[in-house]
Amino acid sequence: MKRKNKMKTNPQKSLPDDLEKIIGVTFTNKDLLLRAFTHRSYLNENHDADANNERLEYLGDAVLEFLVSKFLFEKYPGRPEGDLTSFRSATVRTDTLAEVAGKMKYGRYLRMSKGEEKTGGRTKDYLLANTFEAVLGAMYLDRGIRTCDSFLKRVLYPLIGTIVEHRLDIDPKTRFQELSQDAHKLTPSYELLSETGPDHDKLFTMGVYIGKTEYGRGLGSSKQRAEEEAAKAAIVKITAETSTQKPETA
Repeated sequence: MKRKNKMKTNPQKSLPDDLEKIIGVTFTNKDLLLRAFTHRSYLNENHDADANNERLEYLGDAVLEFLVSKFLFEKYPGRPEGDLTSFRSATVRTDTLAEVAGKMKYGRYLRMSKGEEKTGGRTKDYLLANTFEAVLGAMYLDRGIRTCDSFLKRVLYPLIGTIVEHRLDIDPKTRFQELSQDAHKLTPSYELLSETGPDHDKLFTMGVYIGKTEYGRGLGSSKQRAEEEAAKAAIVKITAETSTQKPETA
């Protein structure tokens, strides 16, 4: 009697056992969650999926903006509309969502084409951020707005206090310029320190200076991104510098 070969299961064609545990929400409709992790490139090479996560991302984006707006409105009753809008923008921007999604290992579960994966798709900020929004959209459809709010209270809202306290809603170059002018009455300057890699995959190193003193360095795929990273490093240095120079109060 011939033994039947057991069919091997492709982990990307079914919902991973630990995914709901990582998210902290049990879905009634598992297909919704699986779709949330389906990048459009996956459909080019596979016929088991009939939809990507872009519609869920669209819905999740709206849910995210509403819930973050509600949280900020209630948390900071004395803040004007302009501040709340700025805080919200910093909370829902790509790098913030990508940071949260990265900590939750979303990239590991993304269904994408082999080509997309080879180009680093599992760690691309915009793909991680899009997936975060798609998961929220799927969560809203499956479990409702309260579950979405509870989820964000665990994974996203805790970041808002730091954003508000350190004014991370202000872009780092603008923030460092303000600190530089307050402390030294000088406007910082940026200098290209190195440029490596082929034309299609450049990596830039930028330094930021107050006068002749270097305050930070940053790496980035563009000069602008490298300058922002340099400014972030410089903010840490100048903040520590000015805090040690404050006179003690009697």
